[in-house]
Amino acid sequence: MFRRKVVPVGPPTWLIVGLGNPGPEYRGTRHNVGFEVIDHLADQHRIKLDQSKHKARFGIGVVEDTTVVLVKPLTFMNLSGQAVAPLAKQFDIKPDKILVIADDLDLPVGKNRLRPKGSAGGHNGHKSLIQHLGTEDYPRLKIGIGNVGKTQTIDHVLGTFPPDERDIINSAIDHAVMSIKIVLDRGLEAGISWANESK
Repeated sequence: MFRRKVVPVGPPTWLIVGLGNPGPEYRGTRHNVGFEVIDHLADQHRIKLDQSKHKARFGIGVVEDTTVVLVKPLTFMNLSGQAVAPLAKQFDIKPDKILVIADDLDLPVGKNRLRPKGSAGGHNGHKSLIQHLGTEDYPRLKIGIGNVGKTQTIDHVLGTFPPDERDIINSAIDHAVMSIKIVLDRGLEAGISWANESK
């Protein structure tokens, strides 16, 4: 069914950021599930990620009647804050309206967790965001990539999902997209309830 593109009627009120590493060699890796969520959300709402500034690729559009900026940092993961903080300043968006989607080693594959704030938890992307935003108080949607309790190896996060896990991750990405829509439509608490209890 044809989806009509909705033209933004006001300035963006949310920054929706997916973390990952740029370049085709990282496509489909565990560390890049944040990018995949942004791509799915952009596709569903016909938002073109056709702007480049502040070391980021981004697009402006409407999701659930809310004008948003969808962002994929073009820095590597551990420098994500260098892209996000200047964009937040440009659009005058405070940290509590910056929703960050990233992988999480401490959750089983495909498990989603939405939190209103929190520490970096060993995630280099969040470490950089906290450093450059100057706060831990921004919402984050975590998507489990496995390796719970094991050594957090580079090989694991930069590896791709085997076929059986790929199906689980695809479902988790769909669930994450719905969680974001609920946050925008009904608020953060409703989104947390959906993300954390419905899967």
